Amino acid sequence: MIQLSKALNAWGTPEFKVVLKTELEQLGAEQLPLQQGLSVSSYATGNNIQVMIISTSEQPGVISAKAGIFYTGIIAGCNCADDPTPVEEHSEYCEVSIEIDKNSAAAKVVLLGG
Repeated sequence: MIQLSKALNAWGTPEFKVVLKTELEQLGAEQLPLQQGLSVSSYATGNNIQVMIISTSEQPGVISAKAGIFYTGIIAGCNCADDPTPVEEHSEYCEVSIEIDKNSAAAKVVLLGG
């Protein structure tokens, strides 16, 4: 489970969005739904992850946020030694919903519109 304790501790301060952005960028492709958000490539590399916080709100027991994630993906070839296809990174973008439990800092990140 994802833990966003620094973001939880920053809730209610002017630094919250910056702290949340930083924590999300440090998660990497394994913990974010980047593979499911691909639109022009077939494999999310997780390189160059940049998060933009779109909105935040608070409900009883939960901090909610919406974020846009910019990252890169590749069109994977056959990995044959004689495959002439160059491996180029393609820019990708997806939007996610984040819910942070205010008691435990456990977070759920879900792909939107996917």
